[in-house]
Order: sequence, then C-alpha cells, then structure tokens
Amino acid sequence: MSGWQSGESHPQVITRLAQSRVVLLGEQHDRADHHRWQLHMASGLAAHRALVMGFEMFPARLDPVLKDWVAGRLSEADFLMRAEWATVWGHPAELYLPLFRFCRELGIAMVGLNVRRDLVRDVGAGGWDSVPEALREGLTPARPSSAAYRQFIFELTGGARPGRTAQSSADRAFDRFVRAQEVWDRAFATHILAASRRPEDPLVVGIIGMGHLQFGGGAAWQLADLGIDRVQTVIPADADAVPAPGAADAVYVLPPLVTEPASE
Repeated sequence: MSGWQSGESHPQVITRLAQSRVVLLGEQHDRADHHRWQLHMASGLAAHRALVMGFEMFPARLDPVLKDWVAGRLSEADFLMRAEWATVWGHPAELYLPLFRFCRELGIAMVGLNVRRDLVRDVGAGGWDSVPEALREGLTPARPSSAAYRQFIFELTGGARPGRTAQSSADRAFDRFVRAQEVWDRAFATHILAASRRPEDPLVVGIIGMGHLQFGGGAAWQLADLGIDRVQTVIPADADAVPAPGAADAVYVLPPLVTEPASE
C-alpha cells in the first residue's frame, strides 16, 4: 500500500514540512514516478509558503537562464538549449519538464545547485588545498562526512567486492570518491543557503538525487555546517525496497508501477 511510512496523512506531512526552512526531495534520476511525486510535494508545499526551487540538474552559473524561463521569455526548446541540458545533465528532459512548467506557471523562482565537473574531479583527486580559492566557485571546504554516510555511499556504489580497491567505507582508498561526493553536497548546501536568504523568506525545495540525502549526510550535513537548521529530507521508496530507519526524515512508499500492455 502506498503512503507515508510514518502512517501520517498527506496533509499532516505537508503541513509539518512547510514549517521547515529547507525541504530536500530525493529522486532516482531516471524514474518518472519519482518526478511526479516531487511535483505533488512541491504543489502541496506551495499552498503554504513562498517557494524557491533548487535543482541539482543545473550549475548555478545558469541562474540567469532559469530566471528568463520562469519569466516566460523562453520557449521550451530555447530554454533547454540555453540551459545546456544535453551536456550538463543528459537525462531525458521530459522527465523534468513538468517540474519546470510548474515553476514557470506559478512564478516560482528556480536556482541551480551544481558546479562544474572539473571542480568535483580536482577536489576528489587532490583535496581542497589543490584547487586555488578563485576556482572554487564560492564554495568553502566541506565538512568531513559521518561514518554512517560514508557507509551508505560505499554500499550504494557496490560495497566490498572482488577487484575493488576499497574494501570498506573507512578504507583510505575510498577517500577520493568521498571527497568528490562532498563537493556536490557542499555546492548544493551553499546555493540553498543563498536562496534561503532572499527577502521573501522562502521555503527552499531542493530537487536532488537520493544518494546525496540519506542517513543524515550529504546536503543536509553540509547545511548544518553552514548554520542552516530546520532541514527535512524526504524520499520516495518502492514497497519492496523501503530504506532502513534513519535514512530520511520522511519516506513516501510509492504505488507499484503498472506496465501498460503492448499495443497490437
């Protein structure tokens, strides 16, 4: 059965989340049902508060393009071209367009949460000190991740297996991957912090892959380090793959996918 893992009603959860400063909505990037769920969540939250929607899919340098889109100055084709969709993200735009149209139709500001991939790669390879401050895109060094988050992403990336150099989440050979992950986490947190400081005191809703959100780590961990409280992480799950307790502040169990019969 679909619904909130906590047993709360949908209105109860939406009302509670609307009192937050930041709500992080997880996704698996290629799941259309995850994006429909995100849209339902954002619509409910928008009934309570002014929103800013932050998207992992866009680097922050493209914020002027996002502003033009929300203002109605771009066609969908022009928007995707100017937003460099095919190169900065690459997943089918059709998965995300309902969310983008929602922001445009309701006049909800959109901001990019990401950074250039070279920064992620360079910090992963050599640490923050290897990158000149002028090339860090305004980011400060990430707070080192917790053991629980390291374990989560170690398992997410395949865990211990033959041929893998790192055989545990604490293995120094895993540090490079963790450093790269932390650049993304810090970028999302930094840009969410900036959005939260807008004069209208908005609720910032982050649209972010679930690998950056669970078990108290990722973007929420970095937001706490930047002094942002009242952050809620919310993720969708399949009934046969509900995450362990502590994965998120709220979990919505999705209805099973129904496969349409092939046409004759």
